[in-house]
Amino acid sequence: MSREVIRLLHVFSTFAVGGPQSRFATLANALGNKYHHQVIAMDGRYHAAKLLDHDAPVTCIPLNYEKGNARTSLPLFRHTLKQINPHRLITYNWGSIEWGLINLWRPIPHVHLEEGFGPEEIHSQIPRRVWMRRLALSRTPTIMVPSHHLYDIATKIWRFPAKRVHYLPNGVNIDRFHHQPDATLLQRWQLDPEQQCIIGTVTALRAEKNLSRLLRAFTELKSNRPLRLVIIGDGPMRATLESEAQQLGIADQVLFLGHMDQPEHLISAFQIYALSSDTEQMPLGILEAMAAGVAVASVDVGDVRRMVSEPNQSYVSGTDNNALCQNLNRLIDDPALCNQLGLANHEKAMQEYDLKLMLSRYDALFSTNR
Repeated sequence: MSREVIRLLHVFSTFAVGGPQSRFATLANALGNKYHHQVIAMDGRYHAAKLLDHDAPVTCIPLNYEKGNARTSLPLFRHTLKQINPHRLITYNWGSIEWGLINLWRPIPHVHLEEGFGPEEIHSQIPRRVWMRRLALSRTPTIMVPSHHLYDIATKIWRFPAKRVHYLPNGVNIDRFHHQPDATLLQRWQLDPEQQCIIGTVTALRAEKNLSRLLRAFTELKSNRPLRLVIIGDGPMRATLESEAQQLGIADQVLFLGHMDQPEHLISAFQIYALSSDTEQMPLGILEAMAAGVAVASVDVGDVRRMVSEPNQSYVSGTDNNALCQNLNRLIDDPALCNQLGLANHEKAMQEYDLKLMLSRYDALFSTNR
């Protein structure tokens, strides 16, 4: 007798390419036909669909509504939810909070995944949003967070009972990243890990990632070897950052490579992975660097310090470009130390952040309490 397919409705604020969307694609591709996933993007952007396998059991549902007009949008959302009638409703972040609100009266089993927040809430939570979360998620039995930092916010500031808030770390395919870099790419961009200290990062080029901090820190580095800075990713800040690199006089040392579908072909060439963000929770780029066996230098943000191996933790400190510069300077002329830290990071990634662990945890989350 065939088992019933579990129907899940995922509501994202956007389905543009980003961390939560990439993780969803990984899950949908790996978990097979046990589930059928329907996806709604509140902003109408479905670019992350390109990350899905051609036979992934996913349907993207367009939803036309007038943003900001609750009088018309909430009845539309309620009608849509009733029409789809999924076994489980999965909402992501503040941008989907209205779906928790409409689910209060005829509740479908609901999981809310809170991934983080934007630059407007770096220093403090917006009271209106705190109260709306408390209301909209008041009957939501399961609230998932990928970082200890967010767990503290959810339990202490949003005041959700600890029994309803669950820490579920992200995972990464270790084998995908743990190999030698692509020699063709190194040759194309004139990168030589033997002769140069290559500092790299993989991130969206948005304001909250504060890559200006990384550029400014890079200008202050002192090394006995040539330095290269490799930035993989794209976004609205790219032109501004390229102009800033010119103004700082480092444009010939900085490579803006744009989006790469397979950054794993280059990450293992980095001697150091750098992170300069104002706000993070559990950044995927750090996990990928750890899987590749790369040392990390970072400001102390989100869970980064807890994520990396114990010997690497002292190189995650401070919150400004001077601290980041100091962390980088302590590593750039010591390839042996970087290799040692990278090995320790790889070991921790295998033990705690392997993709198989994440898949089993989300499989249990999606299939229980229906």
